[in-house]
Amino acid sequence: MTKALIPICWLVVLSSLLTACGEQNWNNPYAAEDADKNILYTVFTERPKHLDPVQSYSSNEIQFTAQIYEPPLQYHYLKRPFELITATAAEMPIVTFYDETGQLLSADVSADKIAYSIYEISIKPGIYYQPHPAFARSSSGDFLYHRLNQKELASIFKLSDFPQTSTRELIAEDYVYQIKRLAHPKLHSPIYELMADYIAELRNYAEELKQVVQNHPSKDTFLDLKEYPLGGVQIVDKYTYRVKIKGQYPQFIYWLAMPFFAPIPWEADQFFSQSGLIQKNITLDWYPIGTGPYMLTENNPNLRMVLERNPNFRDEYYPTEGMPEDEEQGLLADAGKKLPFIDKIVFTRERENIPRWNKFLQGYYDASGIGSDSFDQAVQLVSQGEATVTDAMTEQGIRLETTVAVSTYYMGFNMLDPIVGGKGKEGSENARKLRQAISIAVDYEEFISIFANGRGIPAHSPISPGIAGYREGKEGINTIVYDWMRDQPRRKSIEVAKTLLAEAGYPNGIDQKTGAPLILYFDVTARSSEDRSKLDWMRKQFQKLNIQLVIRSTDYNRFQDKIRKGNAQIFEWGWNADYPDPENFLFLLYGPQSKVANSGENAANYSNSEYDFLFERMKNLENGIHRQQIIDRMVEILRYDAPWLWGYHPKDYGLYHSWYQNVKPNRLSNNNYKYFKIDAKQRVQKQSEWNDPVLWPIVLVFAVIVIGLFPAVTAFRHRERSIGVRSLSS
Repeated sequence: MTKALIPICWLVVLSSLLTACGEQNWNNPYAAEDADKNILYTVFTERPKHLDPVQSYSSNEIQFTAQIYEPPLQYHYLKRPFELITATAAEMPIVTFYDETGQLLSADVSADKIAYSIYEISIKPGIYYQPHPAFARSSSGDFLYHRLNQKELASIFKLSDFPQTSTRELIAEDYVYQIKRLAHPKLHSPIYELMADYIAELRNYAEELKQVVQNHPSKDTFLDLKEYPLGGVQIVDKYTYRVKIKGQYPQFIYWLAMPFFAPIPWEADQFFSQSGLIQKNITLDWYPIGTGPYMLTENNPNLRMVLERNPNFRDEYYPTEGMPEDEEQGLLADAGKKLPFIDKIVFTRERENIPRWNKFLQGYYDASGIGSDSFDQAVQLVSQGEATVTDAMTEQGIRLETTVAVSTYYMGFNMLDPIVGGKGKEGSENARKLRQAISIAVDYEEFISIFANGRGIPAHSPISPGIAGYREGKEGINTIVYDWMRDQPRRKSIEVAKTLLAEAGYPNGIDQKTGAPLILYFDVTARSSEDRSKLDWMRKQFQKLNIQLVIRSTDYNRFQDKIRKGNAQIFEWGWNADYPDPENFLFLLYGPQSKVANSGENAANYSNSEYDFLFERMKNLENGIHRQQIIDRMVEILRYDAPWLWGYHPKDYGLYHSWYQNVKPNRLSNNNYKYFKIDAKQRVQKQSEWNDPVLWPIVLVFAVIVIGLFPAVTAFRHRERSIGVRSLSS
């Protein structure tokens, strides 16, 4: 009988174990001790390439850099239209104008009389950097880690391996030092060319630094920018500096809200310039240092990246005012409270949409975008086409936040390519007609319907809706691609595109000169099955013209390298506005901004002398009729030359769990994590409800097995007794 009870005992033990295990979610990807901590869980898809603010200029990078670095200005989190306010600055910059003789001019003087402008910026005292080994000193005052030898380097593999850290106060010199770094010959800042047109003497300064580097080619030589003054930037006192701008450039104040103009302490530059650290990939481009609310404590871009609260962050408080609807939506509930609210932000790399979506539904990610494959599950359209979440999402407490993004997604042609860009007068004319034909053939209305679930507006120019210079209705259509019919734009027929293709020298997609089919190459950063569907769709668009499209897919960093070197023929990219001005879109096709020639943001390497001349006139004008007329002509030139397929302007849809609070999406203000708030207790409760393991089937199966064993055990014991009896009898 004792042996017969063993299976029953195992059944009881198993049931107890399963019950105990059920106290925690078996599928929870995070450590159990972090369950109820004040942590935000989110995702990233592309590993960042640059975290040095002088080089970083991608949306997948600024989600990190904007939380760490602090430029002097920022955008008000709640107010619309966007309003600049102070960040580290004590007050808004004081701007004064001067003529060629240095005479002070009045604020309302005409732009043609202004020889230069002075921006005076004063920062708040008492702001300190995050703890960092670059600041650590010995008892005698010497820096501990600025001259590391091989023995000391042997135990260093990441920044956290340094046993000591320290800090120091933010001063005006740190902002000046960063502006100087824009001209550093080894850093290749993407905004150098643009800023060299405006910041006085910056171009000459770059030449001076270039000569210094050439005269000291050793990699171990630290280029201490403190030793080389920049005439266009002046330190007034410990907390005040001035920037001299050529002529008038009203948009410069927007740049003062971007990480390019955040401070960099020279101690960090010197610390990270040591060859022994560079060999171990311990660089400023990998380990940012700032005064912002968060600091990067884990950098594993293939798996996860972690931001944690900066213990030295200054006193900053949640806004006390916003838009009329903000109070009703609960966005002012934390008015006046100290920032940031969240202690830690965990970014997990997710390459595929489905795992990301499932983890969001399980409560393991606090927010989610909406892929086309999950759109119908998440969103429904109600009266007047208004979007809201489905009943299933409502039951989970998930809410939808939408906003029109000040962005554009486009397909660009490399104008340096002999086929799509052309060479010589005839070649350029043929290439232009080829680009126009493709512009008609690629049906972005269909793309938006299939892959964006209608979340977008077909673009007719680079300028996004909501930005001055954007035209709506008949005035705003691209007449190269569309006809105006029945009060709406209608894409021209494919026959028009085929006619243009024949005029370009490729009738029915065949090269007249060689008799070979026309083959074009499309460089993309495809990751998921949804991306592959998009690429199949794009091939079909080119097949309408009998053009063979070859896809060249790569990761984002390699893609950027190809664009920078001009090795792409056709490419897909996008642009999120840095500031709310048409200049920020139109400069993307300004000749001197060429990616290959000048490391600028003109990825198409487009150049048109009339366009460039008009851009120079337009950029410094105030918004008004005259500026609009110039913009209209610039857009007309772009439509005719077709260096881009204008693509579409997206509408942002985001889903947020009920415990994720204080969310007001926008694409201009990137330092938003400090305003967000998490109710960790509610999250744990919901995770438990949604992921409670169903254990009874396992117990039932085991019980059936045990019960099934009883006859066998009984027969076995009967046989054993029979054998025992026979043995005794014999």
